[in-house]
Amino acid sequence: MGIEEYRKKLKERAEENRKAFDGIYKDEINGLLGLSKEEIDSITPGTTDLEVYDQLITVVKEASAANIAQAELKSRIMELGDVAVKIAKKSAKLAKYFI
Repeated sequence: MGIEEYRKKLKERAEENRKAFDGIYKDEINGLLGLSKEEIDSITPGTTDLEVYDQLITVVKEASAANIAQAELKSRIMELGDVAVKIAKKSAKLAKYFI
């Protein structure tokens, strides 16, 4: 990948992130990003929880940018598995979807 391709890709990623943080789930994204490593590590040993945490953030960002309905967001989180749901429940903004 050349430098121009790299710059183009970074610009596209920045635009996607801006849409996510301006979207309907911006508070949910901020809640997830506010979780400490200790809070995440308390769910399961090893790096599995960190990998799922990263996937969860991606799912919420994509849902925010695309204005996906809450029920669909909940479904997508549940598709990531139990660890993702446990992480989501640690964020007050996402926990309400699992009550």
